[in-house]
Amino acid sequence: MDKVKKRALKKSVLVILSVIVAALLAVIAVMSVLNISARNKNFKTAAGFNTVSYVNKLIPEKDSNGNWCFITDRDFKIMQITDVHIGGGCLSVDKDTMALNAVAAMVTAEKPDLVIVTGDIAFPVPFMAGTINNKAEAKIFASLMESLGVYWAPVYGNHDTESYSLYNRKDISEFYGSSDLKYCLFDEGDEDADGYGNREILIKNSKGIITQALILFDSHSYAKGSFFGINGKYDNMHVNQIEWYKKVVGGLNAQNAEAIEKAYASDAEKNEAIQKFGTVPSLAFYHIPSEEYMTAWKEYCANGRKDTENVKWIYGTTGESGKVFFCGDNPDNLFETMLELGSTKGIFCGHDHLNNFSIDYKGIRLTYGYSIDYLAYSGISKIGSQRGCTLITVSPDGTFTNEGSNYYQDKYPTLAGYSKETVEMQDLDENSHPDDPIYKLNK
Repeated sequence: MDKVKKRALKKSVLVILSVIVAALLAVIAVMSVLNISARNKNFKTAAGFNTVSYVNKLIPEKDSNGNWCFITDRDFKIMQITDVHIGGGCLSVDKDTMALNAVAAMVTAEKPDLVIVTGDIAFPVPFMAGTINNKAEAKIFASLMESLGVYWAPVYGNHDTESYSLYNRKDISEFYGSSDLKYCLFDEGDEDADGYGNREILIKNSKGIITQALILFDSHSYAKGSFFGINGKYDNMHVNQIEWYKKVVGGLNAQNAEAIEKAYASDAEKNEAIQKFGTVPSLAFYHIPSEEYMTAWKEYCANGRKDTENVKWIYGTTGESGKVFFCGDNPDNLFETMLELGSTKGIFCGHDHLNNFSIDYKGIRLTYGYSIDYLAYSGISKIGSQRGCTLITVSPDGTFTNEGSNYYQDKYPTLAGYSKETVEMQDLDENSHPDDPIYKLNK
């Protein structure tokens, strides 16, 4: 090829590359404008809901150890919501509106003392949301909760801070912990425990005794070597988090021992209080389920969907296909530690959007929260059996009850100016039959 032809070819290649780059820049510019418009619409929606009306609303305060604390002698109502999956971009704006409507309607109707969000508030997946701005997504949800005027506590899921998203966990934690948010109960947590937001929120009675500790964990994201979780491999609790948990329980037990000693004069009263609260009752909240969720359900199904010595079914079922349970990739000993310490009697997770069961396993209740998601699973906006919230009632004696509550009930009416979409109420068990190999005990 002579020099003239080479120069012409080089010039043609440069022209083609220039056109491609210009086209990409144009697409980025257009998407940026559209995303700004979408975010503005989301913020307007989030800010448009009325403040929830309470009678004798509980106001938390920081105790001497820096923990948020509610003081009450009545039942305490917690709403768990999970996997909200706000996209925050031009491709998800309509589904984001549905998600905001759903949360607002349920919170307004239930009037919980505290909302705990067990991960995946954000979904910064560009080809589904149109953006990777995960802080904007967090801000949209925070704006909703500030408008509602309801106290809430987030924990992280795997999607909240994707490796390709604009902001990492520290960035988002600084936002959640800022003084601009009046109702968000967040702090970064113990620096000796991996992750962000490992912390406890306490419920105390008027005598200063802890009647329930809500222990929140960062269950991290993907296992090492996993490509954005596509292969279904997720992280587990780290060893130093379990050591942190031990320290928390031990410290709370010591607090209660001191409070009981001060609160009662007679030995009989002290002994009765020690029986109830000497080991502090606690509930745990995190995103990615422990493997015991799978173990318990497999044992239940292997017994013909009947209770066993270890397993007591409470409600719900599974709806996930494939692996059915997307637990951490490697076993950890958090559950065994909980059994050993005797404090935690319930665990509440999310992550698997179509699983919504609650089951007692060896004396600890394992519960999947009902999800909100309209965006992440293909076609999920058109089905509804899995969508809702989980209501947890903590009694003054340290016991608790919980129930799954579907969003499409009449008790969650359409709020003024918004509409509740029509969905198919699918059979969640259709992908999860008892004779599926996933339920057969390993030999």
